[in-house]
Amino acid sequence: MIELLVVFPPFVWLILSAFFYAGGEDFSKLWAMNPTVGISVQVVLCYSFAALTWLPALQDKNEITIMGASWLLLATFAGVIIGFFVFNESLTFVHWLGVGLACTAPVLLSF
Repeated sequence: MIELLVVFPPFVWLILSAFFYAGGEDFSKLWAMNPTVGISVQVVLCYSFAALTWLPALQDKNEITIMGASWLLLATFAGVIIGFFVFNESLTFVHWLGVGLACTAPVLLSF
């Protein structure tokens, strides 16, 4: 089973984790609009897979500051994209500024 962890490079695991997290965010918003048991299960599955795919990414670098900031950047982008494009939510200038500042964190932490 451990051999499966080396099938993909760490950045793929990081992207998969953010992808599943984005799925959890999407299903969470759907649940908030119309709570059902089925959507609840989908939320839990997505967040569980996000956590499970995070572990191999962290194992390679073993640097939680850089990997964590990179994951947060991907998760932030995913949340913004889902909110903006799927649910037609609007962002103010200050919100966009916050997203822009969040993008600088992994760059600064990698030095």
